[in-house]
Amino acid sequence: MAKCAECGEYENMPYQCRRCGQTFCAEHRLPENHDCPGLGDWNDPGGVFDSGFDDSVEGSGSDGGAASRVKSRIQRETSTGGAIGFFRGNMTYVFLGAMWVTFLFQTLVFPFLLGIGTRDPLWSAAFVLSSEHPLYVWTWLTSVFSHGGFTHILFNSVALYFFGPVVERRLGFKRFTALFLVAGVLAGLAQVGAGAVLAPGTTTGVLGASGAIMAIMGLLTVLRPNLKVYLYFVIPMPLWVLTLGFAAFSVLWGFSVAPGGGNAANWAHLAGLGIGMAYGVVVSGERNAPESLRFGGGGGGGGMGPGRGRF
Repeated sequence: MAKCAECGEYENMPYQCRRCGQTFCAEHRLPENHDCPGLGDWNDPGGVFDSGFDDSVEGSGSDGGAASRVKSRIQRETSTGGAIGFFRGNMTYVFLGAMWVTFLFQTLVFPFLLGIGTRDPLWSAAFVLSSEHPLYVWTWLTSVFSHGGFTHILFNSVALYFFGPVVERRLGFKRFTALFLVAGVLAGLAQVGAGAVLAPGTTTGVLGASGAIMAIMGLLTVLRPNLKVYLYFVIPMPLWVLTLGFAAFSVLWGFSVAPGGGNAANWAHLAGLGIGMAYGVVVSGERNAPESLRFGGGGGGGGMGPGRGRF
């Protein structure tokens, strides 16, 4: 038995849409009956049926024909049924895979194959968003998928595994991808910026996916504040209580009032949470969300060195 993503009714014989990957009842199984995001891909026949023959004629003798062929190819590959169409509804697992692949590079490839250890400036230049080198723009993104230890990536993976698919089904492929990446980057920059303001002259570094995950959690809190979650798979509570408690501790730790938060990127947590909640207001009222989730959280992890927050 599965729940229809459109009306919320449970269906003994559910249908899965080939275009968006979501599950629907018999009434809403057709793409036009559940406002399928894949429908828009079929409005441009050139993205599916165009062989590119006409493009070779159009703009002959100039770069117009080549540019048109490239554009047509991109449209085909990103449309439903194209190579990138596989990722529709699966970006949570793509991000999870990217996190673990990056972690392997951090812990195995760089130290053992390239001889670049965690204390080497090249290692930090590849994985850590730092106030010392804020214009290393690639670290704005790589730092989102990098982590400071096995426990760190494990608990972030658990959180993303449970919350990610719920929000991805709600937002769709494109909006979920944008939310994760934009929130992750802005959360890291917020942590570095807060460090520059609160501890001027001190180098601040940050890495981890929790800013993006907190955005997912914040959005779901706005959409379904009374969603029942099971902290550590045991303690039941409404999602808004978990979110409020986490935000309060992040504020206290951010100002070093509470012990134990000195090695966590608390301002990144708060920035991600704020971005998610703000976007949740924008998309609120579109569809129903589930009624309960089981979630295990935690913290801690391997040594990061002073001045590096984990989130």
